[in-house]
Amino acid sequence: MNFISFLQTKYKKIFNAALFIITIAIIVLLLPKEGKFKYEYNKGKPWSYETLMAPFDFPIYKSQKQLKEERDSILENTNPYFAYDSSVAKTQIADFEEKYKKQQKEFTETFATENNAPRWQIRRIDNFLDQYKDYIVKLLQTIYDKGILVTDMNISLDEHSEIVVLTDNVAEELKVSQVYNQKEAYKYVVEKSESYVDTLYEQDNIQNSDLMAYINDYSLYQFVKPNLIYDDETTEKVRNSQLDDLSVTRGVVQAGERIVSKGEVVDSETYQIIESLRKEYEQKMGGTQRDSIIVVGHIIFVFAGIFVLYLFLYHFRNEILQNSLKSAFILFLIVLLAAISSLTIRLNADLVYLIPFAILAIIIRSFYDARLALFIHIITVLLVGFYAPNSFDFVFMNFIAGIVAIFSLTSLNRRGKLFLSSTLVILSYAFVYFGLAVTQEGNIQSINWMNFAYFGINGAIVLSSYPLIYVFEKTFGFVSDVTLMELSDTNQPLLRRLSERAPGTFQHSLQVANLAETAVYQIGGNTLLVRTGALYHDIGKMDNPIYFIENQSPDFNPHEQINSEESAKIIIGHVKKGVEIASKYKLPAPLVDFIRTHHGTTKVQYFYKKYIQNTGDAEIDDTQFTYSGPKPFSKEMAVLMMSDSVEAASRSYTHLNEKIINNLVDTIIDGQLNDGQFENVDITFRDITIIKGIFKKKLQNFYHARIKYPK
Repeated sequence: MNFISFLQTKYKKIFNAALFIITIAIIVLLLPKEGKFKYEYNKGKPWSYETLMAPFDFPIYKSQKQLKEERDSILENTNPYFAYDSSVAKTQIADFEEKYKKQQKEFTETFATENNAPRWQIRRIDNFLDQYKDYIVKLLQTIYDKGILVTDMNISLDEHSEIVVLTDNVAEELKVSQVYNQKEAYKYVVEKSESYVDTLYEQDNIQNSDLMAYINDYSLYQFVKPNLIYDDETTEKVRNSQLDDLSVTRGVVQAGERIVSKGEVVDSETYQIIESLRKEYEQKMGGTQRDSIIVVGHIIFVFAGIFVLYLFLYHFRNEILQNSLKSAFILFLIVLLAAISSLTIRLNADLVYLIPFAILAIIIRSFYDARLALFIHIITVLLVGFYAPNSFDFVFMNFIAGIVAIFSLTSLNRRGKLFLSSTLVILSYAFVYFGLAVTQEGNIQSINWMNFAYFGINGAIVLSSYPLIYVFEKTFGFVSDVTLMELSDTNQPLLRRLSERAPGTFQHSLQVANLAETAVYQIGGNTLLVRTGALYHDIGKMDNPIYFIENQSPDFNPHEQINSEESAKIIIGHVKKGVEIASKYKLPAPLVDFIRTHHGTTKVQYFYKKYIQNTGDAEIDDTQFTYSGPKPFSKEMAVLMMSDSVEAASRSYTHLNEKIINNLVDTIIDGQLNDGQFENVDITFRDITIIKGIFKKKLQNFYHARIKYPK
């Protein structure tokens, strides 16, 4: 029974503890199981440790840049393969002979009939045509033996390019200039055939115009077809085989060999050797026993990072810990970024700068303040930086980009600000990376310019935070600046209804909004949130507006017709009614909290004292004159309570001067403070002093004496 009672009273704390423990466990599981190299080093910087000797034999791995160059060279220089199709020549020559014989017969018969030619002349023409046919067959055989390239290929070749021709599984390397394309082959056949015909004419002295026209008009192009067919499958197999055979190493460092001395500048060659040692070292750290020790180390440093986050929330943002959904939201974002980073680094470490860490800062900033956004961003980057390549560069660049994103995005009330923030994130990445790269490489030529493309993509992905904010807003019940801007528009249906049904309350709400917004701006907080909350805090007065003094006419007060208990019930009821109306109009939960807390657990003092005067009973049950609360639990809610009370009280005076205003503000706020209304709020005496000063100044401006003009 005691255990169940304990769970009932402590379930929020237990649930929050479980969330943090689960977060730690997930991040630990995401971490690589290899050990961590114990040296930190950068290209272009002096080696700050003792002379490093090779502890064991290890290969020197090629850099990603060198491997990419070699892969690109293979992809570019692999000769394309072509299959020699011997059937093309047989088919086309046979087709030529068949058609030629048929047309030759038709020509000689027609010639004999039309010209009444003697037999000897017909035999002479037949002999001429037979010689021409035999010569063309030899020409076709010649070009097919040499080879005719197919022209519709997805590869580009010039006369200096080399190809590989496969004939009966025998490969022969040839230059493109050693074979024909279809146009060249046809041109060759035509030129040779014309030259041969001229020779025959001279030898046989045949000058018949019909025969010459027949020979010249005969189309040979239809018999010239490609017989070297591009073999994409074989080409790809050879290319992949060469890529598979590409060695990722280029030499070996022997155990005991000196790698770098203390104070020696780490140049490109030395850097690659140290990188190779790091890779081998972390792989050799494997094994069941060592894995267990490594996991313990991971648990310790992940616990340290998440525990520091918990301490920050506990001391400075306790309202988040009190709301399990808010805690889960923050931890979910951290785990999501850690998971994306882990997957990306495992697939290709070069793509780590595609991960938009600035999105985390922007999303947190949209729902909370810049301080919390920056702290969570730093914790996340540090956790990921533990297993990211070039940890210092990674952490430093993302740290700068996150700060730029946070301070460039003071609010999201205009979409253009997100584009500006995205642009500044890209520029900050590029600027810092360029500085680091120049320092490490010592020249501009060695910079990996592809990273700048990654920064551009990163910045473009940052723009997706706009729809993500909407998704998280609806999923977790938060409210963003964009939504607040929409809701603070006085043309909103609910605010228009308030201005029509309770115009005095509407004007009161506008004054409260101005007071609260100015105060929150000075002490630090969400000005847009407090302004919107102030506009809606009294919507519950719409049902019985005449019972509230700001809506009454001077000659009628309905409270004179009822007793103090009923009056107090109506006044107190506007809070509950406001919550009901807010739910009906689907206002976000943070705005409903302003309605619930703007009177805290204070009393309806006027009717409470009137009841005591009328009954003379000092031992009354004062719960019927007390608001049900809860008390304010954020700085913005506390300021709204002060603004509401001060503004309402100021309306009860027919004449106000500086002394009266100062006394009014001090009395009301000190009374709320002594009543414990702000005990759940992270607000200081310095903040309260600033708020008092702002209220006094603003009220004096509201009620200043006007100059009397002569009639």
